[in-house]
Amino acid sequence: MKPVIVAEKPSQAKAYADAFKTTKRDGYIEIAPNAIFPEGAYITWGIGHLVELKEPKAYDPKWAKWSLAALPILPASYQFQVARGKAQQFGVIKKLIKQTDTVINACDVDREGSNIFYSIYNQTGAKGKTIKRLWINSLEVDEVRKGFQELRDNRQDLLLYEEAKARQISDWLVGMNGSRLYSLLLQAKGIREVFAIGRVQTPTVFLIYQREKEIEAFVPEPFYEIEGMFNAEKGRYKGKAKLKSKERKEAEELLAKHGISGKAEGTVTSVKTTEKRTPPPQLHSLSTLQAAANRKWKYSPSKVLSVMQGLYEKKLVSYPRTDAQHITTSEFAYLANQVEAYQQLIGTSFPIASKAPKKRFVDNAKVQEHYAIIPTKTLPTARKLEGLARDERNLYEEVLRTTLAMFHRDYRYAETKVTTNVNGLDFFTTGKTELEQGWRELFPAARDAKQEPALPELREQELVKSEIAVKEGMTTPPKPYTEGQLIAMMKTCGKFVDDVEDTEILKEIEGLGTEATRSGIIETIKRHEYITVNKNIVSITDKGRILCQAIEGNLLSSPSMTAKWETYLKKIGNGEGSSEVFLTTIGKFIQKLLDEVPAQMQKNGLPEKMAMPESKEEIALCPACKKGMIISTKGYYSCTEYANGCKQSFPAVFLKKRLTAKQIEYLCTKGKTPVLKGFVSKNGKKFNAKLLLEDGKLKMEF
Repeated sequence: MKPVIVAEKPSQAKAYADAFKTTKRDGYIEIAPNAIFPEGAYITWGIGHLVELKEPKAYDPKWAKWSLAALPILPASYQFQVARGKAQQFGVIKKLIKQTDTVINACDVDREGSNIFYSIYNQTGAKGKTIKRLWINSLEVDEVRKGFQELRDNRQDLLLYEEAKARQISDWLVGMNGSRLYSLLLQAKGIREVFAIGRVQTPTVFLIYQREKEIEAFVPEPFYEIEGMFNAEKGRYKGKAKLKSKERKEAEELLAKHGISGKAEGTVTSVKTTEKRTPPPQLHSLSTLQAAANRKWKYSPSKVLSVMQGLYEKKLVSYPRTDAQHITTSEFAYLANQVEAYQQLIGTSFPIASKAPKKRFVDNAKVQEHYAIIPTKTLPTARKLEGLARDERNLYEEVLRTTLAMFHRDYRYAETKVTTNVNGLDFFTTGKTELEQGWRELFPAARDAKQEPALPELREQELVKSEIAVKEGMTTPPKPYTEGQLIAMMKTCGKFVDDVEDTEILKEIEGLGTEATRSGIIETIKRHEYITVNKNIVSITDKGRILCQAIEGNLLSSPSMTAKWETYLKKIGNGEGSSEVFLTTIGKFIQKLLDEVPAQMQKNGLPEKMAMPESKEEIALCPACKKGMIISTKGYYSCTEYANGCKQSFPAVFLKKRLTAKQIEYLCTKGKTPVLKGFVSKNGKKFNAKLLLEDGKLKMEF
């Protein structure tokens, strides 16, 4: 029988098909008989999450309506369903799997890929099939063929699936219960909003909120230093005394003690120069690449992941969803053989320092599921390289240059430390002189960055003239996060936790979320309107503030909760933990929330009645009451006469299409809009239509 290969998505299936002679069919690709598959094979594909957890109402009708009395939502077992609009492709997969005896999981090589495959496989009802695992880090033809020749068994894959499924169900439970609990309690206080709660997203929002509170609470304070400007035989230089005081008087007293009143003669008592080296940067993981791209080009983390996925599918880079910064000797071998060719791609040649692997970059023991992001063996033609979009070219070159740096020389510079004595008071100066660019020549922006002014040539015991003065400075507040820093904050958030044990756990599991999910979490909290990003600066919204005030003091606000859960989830993935034990703990946590949150919200000082700060943007006269104005608020458009009984409102999103203020204006003034594109029906199909306003309700005209 022909084996059935299940890919995660169509583009991945096509990349596999490129390695063989194939025929395209409806919903699958047929591989012709070959040395690897003597009888041929079928490649089919999912469309992301083809199978999903059922809604609460499918378990119990009482969970259809949002009600505090109906909580907690804790099904005895969990049921899955084919996602809306994806039944046809699921039918293709089911038919193919039913007629074979061997199924190959060729979804992404990570926990999510394992979850996607087994959720589809289990939903087909298939039993007793032999399941193999394709485990590759590149979609190049030779790597794909080699991977299919060396298929693994599914023992590790099953453990990853158990871990991913436990994570999926726990996220569903926290989201379903937490969102209803907080939304209903806040709605009772007058906040007409839905507050989505997430196991990872909620503590992430809270950390952003904490940073903004620090900035708002910051009070600038003056500080005083003693600075000297020195005139030597061959030039001028600055120095500072070892004093930084909150009181000017302390600085003035120190000067008086040494009899310094302004201009004085000094002596260079020490000139020590040391050669220093900076080794090439480590290879990129996804998060370091996201941080670098955000810093250099202001790309959002989600954009970086999307572009890198495209480059991966174009066979130009290795698997992007990796947390590793090392490669194995196997990858190093092909990179070393192609250094000169890679140099030509970026138009920069340099003498290769060494083709011997260094532990800083090459360490088989530090590579588990995936290695660092590197260029593949496939060298793009000049035409293909020119055909890349600007963001693709930028990211490809960033990966390429970082990889080439591994073969370059260290950056070398001389650091000179000078001590200048004026009437017994020492002033200290540090200067830097570049000796060799080394690997930095591969990064023009870094090379062209403003250099520190070089020190003049100085000699010990040289007499210098000086001008000494007290300089006043002001302390500065913490800076708000950029999107790139947000990724780094999520990865290193253990430093924000007081408990030593929790800090170590967070360090061990690398913080909130995973390499593959962090950019998605940021997009989620944007979509829920908890944060905004303007010119790359992340800010908390009014809605985000209310959420954070409500959860303050609760485990939902702390990375510690996620740290402990992630630790146990990893045990499940290693075969040392139990999904049942984990989900029982989640159930207890949810019950604890239900018992404690109402009183805790009162303790946090939230008033009995609250109101979301409203936008002042008036869109049009309300078509219902003819008194108030329709204004834009978070998540919907409503009438300013709401408090006086006018219930006219419009959703901000209708059938998955975001409605603009201009479209709402059309509805209010003309009763209908022009034809709008991008509505999505219940079965997942996109369509275009006019919106009509009839009796205060939205209707459609085709």
